[in-house]
Amino acid sequence: MVAMVTWIALTGLASAASLVSLTLTGPAAATPAPLEWGEGPLTVAALPRITYVAHRGGAREVPENSMSGLMAAYERGTAQVLDFDTRLLRDGTPVVFHDETLNRTTYLGGEVRGLDAREWQGVRLRPKDALPGSWRSERPPTVAEVLDRFGGRIVLMLEAKDPPSLDRLAGLIRARGLTRSVFVNSNDPEVARRAHRLGLLSQLWRSARQLRTDRPERWRSYVDLLDVDHRARDADLTRAVRSGIRRVWAHTVVTDAQRDRVLALGCDGVITDTPGRLARADRREAERDARREARRAAAREGQRGARP
Repeated sequence: MVAMVTWIALTGLASAASLVSLTLTGPAAATPAPLEWGEGPLTVAALPRITYVAHRGGAREVPENSMSGLMAAYERGTAQVLDFDTRLLRDGTPVVFHDETLNRTTYLGGEVRGLDAREWQGVRLRPKDALPGSWRSERPPTVAEVLDRFGGRIVLMLEAKDPPSLDRLAGLIRARGLTRSVFVNSNDPEVARRAHRLGLLSQLWRSARQLRTDRPERWRSYVDLLDVDHRARDADLTRAVRSGIRRVWAHTVVTDAQRDRVLALGCDGVITDTPGRLARADRREAERDARREARRAAAREGQRGARP
C-alpha cells in the first residue's frame, strides 16, 4: 500500500522527468527495433579465452540496467557479455532492475513488486551526475525487451534477484531459443541447481566471505559459471579455479591491478563496471608490446647487417 501511495504521488514527477530533453552521447532509443541474428544465435561457445562482462552495462560508464546503457556497451564492443539484474512485478512481469525499491535509481519510491506492468510505464531512471557524457531519463526495460533486443547477438548474463521468477525467466529464454546464450545468475546454490534442471546455463556468484568456507567442487555438476569476488584471498580464488567448474569469472573489477591479479590466479573472465577503461588499457598495453617488438626486430636486423 505504501508503495502504491508513493507511486501515485510521484507519477507526475516521473512524467515530467520523461519530458526532459537531454543530449545523449550514447544510443538514444529506449526500445529500439530488434537486430538481425544473421546465421543464428551467438552462444557461449563463441566466447574468447578471456571474457569481459559489462556489469549492469558498465555501471561507472552508463546508466545501470538501462536500455541505452546496454546498447552503448554493445555498440562499443568493449565486452563480450552484457550483464543485467531482474526483478518481478506484482503481476509476474520480469523487469530489468537491481534493487528491491525504486528509490536509489529512479525518480520514484516504494517497492518494485508493488507495481504492475501498466504502472511500470511511468517509472523513469535517474542517471547519475557522475557518469561521463549526458544521458536522458528513460523507463527501465522489461526482461522480454532486453532479450528481444540483444538475445542471440551477444551473450547475456541476468541475475534472478527474485528466485520465484526463475520459471518465468526460463520460459522467456526458451521461447527465444537462447538457452545456450544466456547465463542465469544467483547467489543461492539451490537456485543454480534449479536453473540447471530447467536446461539453462547456471551461474553462481559468491562473496569473498562465502568463498572462505565454500567447497566449489561440490557444484561442478550443475554450475556452468562460478562468479567469484575479486577481493577473496588468493587461496580461495585458486580453489575456485581448480574446482572443475568450466568457467570462473571475477566480479566486480574496476582497475587494471584487480584484473591482472585475478587473471594471474587463473580466472578466465572479468566482470567490470568499467569495460571501456579496461579495454583502453588493454589496447595501450598491446600497442606498447607491438612497439617493443618492432624495436627488437629492428635491432636484430641491424645486428645482422653489421656482420662481416
